[in-house]
Amino acid sequence: MTAMTYGLGYENYENKEIFQWKRKAHAGEAVPAQRYALVSSGAESGGKIDFPYLSFPMLEQAGMVDNLFTTRLGGVSEGIYATTNLSFSMQDNPEAVKENYRRIAQALDTDVDHMVVSHQTHTTNVRLVTEKDLGKGIVKERDYRDVDGLITDIPGVCLVTFYSDCVPLYFVDPVHRAIGLSHSGWRGTVKRMGEKTLSAMKEAFGTRPEEVLCAIGPSICQDCYEVSADVAEEFRTEFAGHEDVILKKGRASEEGQKWQLNLWEANRVVLTDAGVLPEHLEITDICTCCNPQYLFSHRATQGKRGNLGAFLKLREEN
Repeated sequence: MTAMTYGLGYENYENKEIFQWKRKAHAGEAVPAQRYALVSSGAESGGKIDFPYLSFPMLEQAGMVDNLFTTRLGGVSEGIYATTNLSFSMQDNPEAVKENYRRIAQALDTDVDHMVVSHQTHTTNVRLVTEKDLGKGIVKERDYRDVDGLITDIPGVCLVTFYSDCVPLYFVDPVHRAIGLSHSGWRGTVKRMGEKTLSAMKEAFGTRPEEVLCAIGPSICQDCYEVSADVAEEFRTEFAGHEDVILKKGRASEEGQKWQLNLWEANRVVLTDAGVLPEHLEITDICTCCNPQYLFSHRATQGKRGNLGAFLKLREEN
């Protein structure tokens, strides 16, 4: 397990001993890293609480963004949504969800009015975010649908996407000061959502893939992700030459042969094929399904869960 470090100079997280992540065997350093931020509790007493999250060091070191991936701890939601659920479309208390967003905004040194939320339906559609989109999905209604990727070059904007096993993809272009954040489940991955996001950034900002810093965030690992033969065949066709790593034969069932799918490796191939340099790519070793006490997982809970969030904020220029 990687050493725990702290955000905002705060080093007194009283429950830090509970974070015993189950990390998968992985080449290189353990990523993402554990972080903490001191935020207000929102209570009339004016108290403070410790908000835990995950962050990618390489993106931090770019010096132009703040990145965050939530755990299920540190919020106020209850029951199956405990405690940092970020979905308004479930049966959670909307006021609890709003408070969860407020705490995350504090951890990122921003406010919810500067966040822009996706509308995910497993597409490869990417939206260019402008000032007119600020607050949409949290304090304003979204006037767009079927958007699984967001890009922007506007300082102060914080992009937001959602997860409970699917793959978060982070993009930072330090040359053109632009960012992207995309949701890539198996459908998005086989349709190369990462490549689609880079293409959208190239068209909008002049982004060159070889200059982009990328991260593949916490999501379901190969050992936990069983798929049917028809899904496996789509990956075998799209990722010819890589199928021995991306697909592992699983159990035989009455419905037919099952396969274990490696979304991390498939997205690595997507990004490097698109021109991202291997040294510019960080890949998670944390599986959502292996860590259901810390992360929401659709498969681990048979759908009884909340949503995690990936956040990527482009800092204001000094």
